[in-house]
Amino acid sequence: MINRSLFENTKTAFILKSDSALERAYFLFKMISSEPLVRIGTAATNFALKAHLPVEGLIRSTVFDHFCGGVNEDDCLSVIDNLYTEGVSSVLDYSVEGKAEEAQFDNALEKILKIINFCDEKEAMPIVVFKPTGFGRFYLYQKKSEGIDFNETERAEWNRIVERFDAVCKLAKAKDVEVLIDGEESWMQDAADDLVEEMMRRYNKDVPIVYNTLQLYRWDRFDYLKSLHQRAKEHGFKIGMKIVRGAYMEKERERASTKGYESPICENKKATDDNFDKTLEYIINNLKDISVFIGTHNELSCYLAMELMETYNISKQDNNVWFGQLYGMSDHISFNLAAEGYNVAKYIPFGPVKDVMPYLIRRAEENTSVAGQTSRELTLIKSEKKRRKL
Repeated sequence: MINRSLFENTKTAFILKSDSALERAYFLFKMISSEPLVRIGTAATNFALKAHLPVEGLIRSTVFDHFCGGVNEDDCLSVIDNLYTEGVSSVLDYSVEGKAEEAQFDNALEKILKIINFCDEKEAMPIVVFKPTGFGRFYLYQKKSEGIDFNETERAEWNRIVERFDAVCKLAKAKDVEVLIDGEESWMQDAADDLVEEMMRRYNKDVPIVYNTLQLYRWDRFDYLKSLHQRAKEHGFKIGMKIVRGAYMEKERERASTKGYESPICENKKATDDNFDKTLEYIINNLKDISVFIGTHNELSCYLAMELMETYNISKQDNNVWFGQLYGMSDHISFNLAAEGYNVAKYIPFGPVKDVMPYLIRRAEENTSVAGQTSRELTLIKSEKKRRKL
């Protein structure tokens, strides 16, 4: 039987947090819980960085150190080693966003290749991750998704994107490191899906190395998975799939409304939750063909995954099932799952403070908009503080 109060164990959840780190976490989530404060803080931070005011030290010692592992790979080592003492693996996430030049794409490629080699030396790092737009311009993915022909220059540029994907997946295969490829906006995702599927056909013949991402706030993603499953069986390759609820909801709905097409987003949270859980069950039921990285901060979905694994007699250590949460969030899920023997990894963002700020701002805004997420964090931290006093 699954222990349905597992995630209430704050002693295990915050085992790595000192009293001062716990206080900082409480302060940060208290700030994030206020929408006006997040708006003001975001505007002030953006202004200060653009004006080159000396605020990086302050950012680094507060929000950055809570949600990020460091400014470079070596900087993250102490975090990675610390997490692994409690059985939690790490996925280094180079969280620099919004770049649009070939030199920057090549730099991102070199960074990911370096991380794969880094993973090969560290048992605590079995997985890497990148965003499709880290390797090429958003515009090209969008144009290809819309079925518009490239001109000669664009075709050469797209071929370089394919080469970057291939270089990462090829090295990952050689080093036995799994690659998670993030999902992005729906109007560029078809091109990314096709490219990731091509990589699966090349490198997932025996075991899944390449993982795509399903953003399950999109109502069409379950049907996409089923059709991909059919193609995988026909062509003899395995599917790797990270499942998440999604990260671009407001942007998706706004664009659909502006351009007058049907929103790709589920009508409400319940529909999204149902879509996520239905997809999770389908994957667990087809684990011989599909491996899954369950990227969620939703406790009910985690309990469901545990129950499904028990029902289908799947070992907690089966490498085809991983749970993942973001660093700095939902430690009550990550550490308690790891303590029970499940495969768990934390996404650890890293990069120069200034370049990672768009990521951090999105995290703050998401926490503010997700009802219950921040209050849950605060309740658990208060519980642990009280337990320690007693």
